[in-house]
Amino acid sequence: MVTPAHSPLRVIIPTYNEARNIRSIVMRVRGAIPNADVLIVDDDSPDGTGRIAQGLADADPHIEVMHRREKNGLGRAYVDAYRETVKLPYRWVAQMDADGSHRAEDLIHLFERAQADDQPDIVIGSRYVPHAAFQGWPLSRQMLSRLGNMYIRAAARTHIHDVTAGFRVYRLEYLASLDFSRIDAQGYYFQTDMTLAGLARHARIVEVPITFVQRQAGESKLSRSIFLESLAKTTRLGVQRWLHPGSRMSS
Repeated sequence: MVTPAHSPLRVIIPTYNEARNIRSIVMRVRGAIPNADVLIVDDDSPDGTGRIAQGLADADPHIEVMHRREKNGLGRAYVDAYRETVKLPYRWVAQMDADGSHRAEDLIHLFERAQADDQPDIVIGSRYVPHAAFQGWPLSRQMLSRLGNMYIRAAARTHIHDVTAGFRVYRLEYLASLDFSRIDAQGYYFQTDMTLAGLARHARIVEVPITFVQRQAGESKLSRSIFLESLAKTTRLGVQRWLHPGSRMSS
């Protein structure tokens, strides 16, 4: 385990079958913020992602790999990484995808915003605020994502534009205050759960525009079951908020 003597930021990158992308994204992160540490969380990828990641870690003390024994969902991968990270003396914790859709140059902007005087608890790399852009992402996927975010925003009654964003920086003290056992989403709804937890705790949440890039290699992990999980949880949230308008959201 890397002990961060001079590393204020840890960047968590979960992987499953990202052998064609992981080396490039890690090198870009290391180049963009040289004093950041990188934690790769691999779910026993059959394509050898874990082996490549371990090779990167063996060559660079700023890189570490958490090898998980099975594919157990994006949410559990992040929770396992968070639980380890909050025990260490970092000041901020970033998360980003391994497929290249989150650019390292945008991570610089998120990290700069996280260090601002107002000390935000969560900085979201947003696709749906002014000056955000898409690069190569099909219009059909953009519309599905926009509609999904609109549905969640209406159900949660929130001002956050990109509730489902997976590109974020958390203040460590805030992250350490969360009860991870209450965040149960396994798939991509985990990002929504984390946003709702922040809203429930009146966290300081800000959004920074990013350029979202279509993955260059490999296959998307978005599946029918993940979509249905998000739809069901969002609908339940909306019903709860309608029946109990004064109640707090998940925390």
